[in-house]
Amino acid sequence: MDDPQNTTKPSDPNWERQLLDKVVMASLDEQRTKRRWGIFFKLAALCYFVAVLVLLVDWGQGEKLVDGKHTAVVYLHGTIEAKGDASAENIISSLQSAFDDKGTAGVVLRINSPGGSPVQSGIIYDEIRRLRAKHPQIPLHAVVEDMCASGGYYVAAAADSIYVDKASIVGSIGVLMDGFGFTGSMDKLGVERRLLTAGENKGFLDPFSPQDTRQKEHAQVLLNDIHQQFIEVVRSGRGKRLKETPEIFSGLMWTGAQSIKLGLADGFGTVDSVARDVIKAEKTVDYSVRENIAERFAKRLGADMARSLSLGLLGERPAIR
Repeated sequence: MDDPQNTTKPSDPNWERQLLDKVVMASLDEQRTKRRWGIFFKLAALCYFVAVLVLLVDWGQGEKLVDGKHTAVVYLHGTIEAKGDASAENIISSLQSAFDDKGTAGVVLRINSPGGSPVQSGIIYDEIRRLRAKHPQIPLHAVVEDMCASGGYYVAAAADSIYVDKASIVGSIGVLMDGFGFTGSMDKLGVERRLLTAGENKGFLDPFSPQDTRQKEHAQVLLNDIHQQFIEVVRSGRGKRLKETPEIFSGLMWTGAQSIKLGLADGFGTVDSVARDVIKAEKTVDYSVRENIAERFAKRLGADMARSLSLGLLGERPAIR
């Protein structure tokens, strides 16, 4: 018995055309559905890319155009090195912008650093002293977060006062030069070192050659000289507040609470409390220079290549950390 609902009967002379129309319409509907899903996934991928870009890229230096009195904040974070965020170039640029702003009532240098290059630290220290002399009405206070050690403390010593958390790590006033010696491993592997130099000390402290006593003594002279520079900076910056003991300049570190007793710091405080209670300008504005992700990658790549070359040629180098 024929289905009364079936409109496409073999007896219908147009049944083939009707069936073809249905197939074509179904194909068009399927293509439209695929197109819609394709647009959806493309938009989703675009949204994801934009979200990642927003999270990764630093869009400028934070709010700068403000009216009225405020506390300028400059963040010194990480290892102090020429190609890092805490380079002398970045920190000095931030400090200069902060001091030059007519609305700046005071500057807070927010430090969280284990140290780094003695040269970069010294450049920042000298610039802070210059800016303080140029703008005597604008104080600069250092606020220590987790760590202010070695080169980080070198910089902090230039501040009018240093504030810490009771659990902050402060100090490590010393200099080191680290490296490795591979001569024993080379002997076991049967590897022969062939080092040619013009100048008897050109292969200074080469990690693949036996350690030379005279070169070691000369390296110690270099370290002692840089250490003495560090000591003089701390003595000059802290003045009579510093309670010198035989351990102060030995490279030891102390908690924030201990550092206050030793005169390495002045009291407990945070960025907000110093802005509010010391500088008397509660509004804070971040002047920190931050590189975008492309600049950061390019500089890091260059730094890594330079570091690899340095370690391969010299093996060891001084650092305040």
